[in-house]
Formats: sequence, C-alpha cells, structure tokens
Amino acid sequence: MSEGLDEARPTPAKAPPKRSRQSAARLKILLDAGPAVHQSAGLARYTESLASALWRHCRDTVDLNLFYNRHSGHQLPASLSPIPARAFPLGQYPWRLGVLACQLLRAPVVDRKLGAGDIYHATEHLLPWTSRPSVLTVHDLIFERYPQHHTLANRSFLRVAMPLFVRRADAIIAVSRHTKQDLLELYGTPAHKVFVVEEGIEEQFRPALEEEIRQVKEKHGIRRPYLLMVGTLEPRKNHRLAFEALARLKAGGFPHCLVVAGGGGWLFDDVQRKVDQLQLAADVLFAGRVPEEDLPALYSGADCFLMPSLYEGFGIPVLEAMACGTPVVCSRASSLPEVAGPAACYIEQMTGEGLADTIRSVLSDPQTTQQMRTSGLRRAAHFRWQEAAMQTVDVYNAVAGGRH
Repeated sequence: MSEGLDEARPTPAKAPPKRSRQSAARLKILLDAGPAVHQSAGLARYTESLASALWRHCRDTVDLNLFYNRHSGHQLPASLSPIPARAFPLGQYPWRLGVLACQLLRAPVVDRKLGAGDIYHATEHLLPWTSRPSVLTVHDLIFERYPQHHTLANRSFLRVAMPLFVRRADAIIAVSRHTKQDLLELYGTPAHKVFVVEEGIEEQFRPALEEEIRQVKEKHGIRRPYLLMVGTLEPRKNHRLAFEALARLKAGGFPHCLVVAGGGGWLFDDVQRKVDQLQLAADVLFAGRVPEEDLPALYSGADCFLMPSLYEGFGIPVLEAMACGTPVVCSRASSLPEVAGPAACYIEQMTGEGLADTIRSVLSDPQTTQQMRTSGLRRAAHFRWQEAAMQTVDVYNAVAGGRH
C-alpha cells in the first residue's frame, strides 16, 4: 500500500460558502465514498445520499471531504462531484486486505495519506486503523445471522474483520434499532457507543404520472399487471418464496407477472432455477439493474411491492415503494417492521401459500389497497436524508467532544 493519494476533484459546480469566523471551527470529516463509486443498491445509495445531504444541508457545521479507493476506472457519481475528494489507487482485494492488515498491525499506512481531518467516517464495513477519531456505519450483521447466504471468502473476511472494526471505532452508526441490537448481542458492543440513524429516501420517489409509467413498462417489456421486487439477487431476499406464491396466484386465475429488478449478487443460481421448476418462465421478468430514473415509475406501476426477505439491515426499497404510493407486502424479519410500521401488510406464514394469501388479500380488496397507498405515503414522509445528515453530524460532535 505504498502508492500515494491522487486528487480526484472536478471543478465544483457551486463553490462552498466562504468561511466565516464561525465556520472556521467546522469539523473536517473524511468520509469514505467507496461504496458510491464501486457498488450498487443499498450501500451505494446510503453513501451517495448521506454525502450529498451533508454537503447540501450541513456545510455550516461540517467541512466534508471524500476519500475512496480508485480501481477499475470507476469515478464518483455526478451528484458528489462538487465535493472535495481524494482517491487511493489500489485494487479491490488488496484494499480490503490492506485495511484489515492496517488494523491488525495498528499501522498508519492509510491514515497518514488521508491528510488533515478531525474524524474519519467509514460508510461500509471497512475501517482502516487511524489515529484520529473514527465513525463506522454498520448496516447489518447478516453474515453472522445467515452465514449460509454469504460466500465463504466474504464470510471468512467479515468474521475476522467486523468484530475488530466495531471494537476500534470510536462511535458506530447503526441504520436501524435491529442492527444496534445485533451489535449488542453478538459483539457485546457498549450501548453508549452505538447511535441509531435511520436512512432516508430521495425526493425523486413519488407517485409517477400515467405516461411515465407507460413509458417505463414499454421500455422494460412489461405487458401485464405486475408484482415487483427490487434488490440485489441473493438468497436472503427470498425470491424463492415469491416464485412459489406467484405459481399459486397464477393457478388461482390472477393475471400478474413478477418483475424482479436488481443486479446479480451471489449464490442465486439455485434460486433462479426455481422459475423453471415451477414453469414460470413466461411469468417472471428479470429486469436487471434498473436505472435510477426509471425506479419511481416502476414502483408506481406495480399493483403490489413484495419484500419477503429473511433479513434486512434497513430495507430502503420498502420506503421507496411507499413513497410512490405502492402497497407493500413484507415479512416481519429484522428491521422491516420498524421501517414499514403499520403501513405494510405483513406475511403471517412464511410459506408460498402464506405469501400468496397475503398478496391475494391486497389485490382483491380495493379499499384495503387505497388505504395502504395513503398510509404508505404518510409513512415514507417521515424518512428524509436531511434529517439523517443532521443526526450524523450529532454523532460527529459527540465523538469530537470525547472519544467513547
């Protein structure tokens, strides 16, 4: 890890306000933007949305600077381009292993290359050793609760690294109360060290116009009423249960297909084969990773959004669906009840028949459907990235006031 940092800052679209005597005392935050550069789905959205909200709403108290590992030609998303940023040119696996080695050896290899800064914020499960105070966002401990749903390599790395990262961080942001409880139970993390800061949703998620829905359906080849799932394709999302429920709905005369939106994750091949086993090839549409601009209309056009997941650190697609006025059917697993609240319809029996019954109760009752649309819009309105950014600044201030 001997390569130096290189500048990765485009010309700002709008310069930050000039420092006054008050702003000169702002905390300088070094935030790892790596997930927004290299990943998709949850971690990427969290990092991009939080950084953007900190930049837009909290510049009077925070001097935000981004840091990321540059590899594979990836760049910062356009929304983060105005923010000062530096990049470390190292491959993905050398970076991950190097971060762990730095922690094990207490070596300041990364720390001394970051430049001046008051607090380092790790937005994913990678925390290098640093002499400055650090904040670590923990999204979930799925690899501990459902190890069979992770690859052996990833599980092995996290089981060594995560307890160490959690112990070394000065403060931890848990994205849900459930994640905090997992940290307390599995790692014995002191409660005072863990702050729950719930995620938000972007303003673009709103009920789409009929013409917008029509265009997106045509673009993705959707020609029937549809149910929708959004998220990375991996076993814990429980697509298998959704396929079984769809087969039962089809046998009962429902015309719906199931649209599955999301990029490839891991260990999904066996799940995907279930489609052929149930003779649903014509009824399941794998749409792949759907562009961000298409998602609001895709949500809005669905008769029902499904999330029968076995475990979620937060479950942001639930809120996105609700913000678009789409009825949500989800499991009671992990954080989902605290996110969806009373606005969702929960699966009481986690079987194909149980899920089919729950979906059927929504689709067959227009009054229930309308009530869920209204409740969902109200529920989603409580989750905003501006609020998440302000609460994150509170964590920074707590850390700056004294290491935990």
